[in-house]
Amino acid sequence: MRPGSIREDRGSVATEMTLLVPAVVALLLFVVFCGRLAEARLRVEDAAHQAARAATIARSAGQASKDSQAAAQAALDQAGMSCRALTVDTRLAGLQPGSVVSVTLTCQVDLSDLALLAVPATVSVSATADSMVDRWRGGPPADQDIP
Repeated sequence: MRPGSIREDRGSVATEMTLLVPAVVALLLFVVFCGRLAEARLRVEDAAHQAARAATIARSAGQASKDSQAAAQAALDQAGMSCRALTVDTRLAGLQPGSVVSVTLTCQVDLSDLALLAVPATVSVSATADSMVDRWRGGPPADQDIP
């Protein structure tokens, strides 16, 4: 090793760190972004399932829509997730025993805290869940007798 070679390497670590730190921070923010999106999708899917089940238990179409909205909001609140805008679309198909209730949730997830990544401030996450109205709900159908 030449005596002058140590002097030539002085400051190279600082230069390397100056170049690497922003890339590492951006990578970590991207991992956080992906994790937040995955968690949001899971939470919205769970809330949609709970909303669909709540709608199948209701006795009227108006009550089913209210119950699905309340169940979706409660599920998201319990999960610690907030939406800038939450849309609950409940399709009842008559709300008769054996019919299927379908609920679609759309949640605008706030990502403004990840502004360094230049991602949109909000991302729309949607999920749809179906649940069947209990066949024996309110008693047996008229064409069947109970033994």
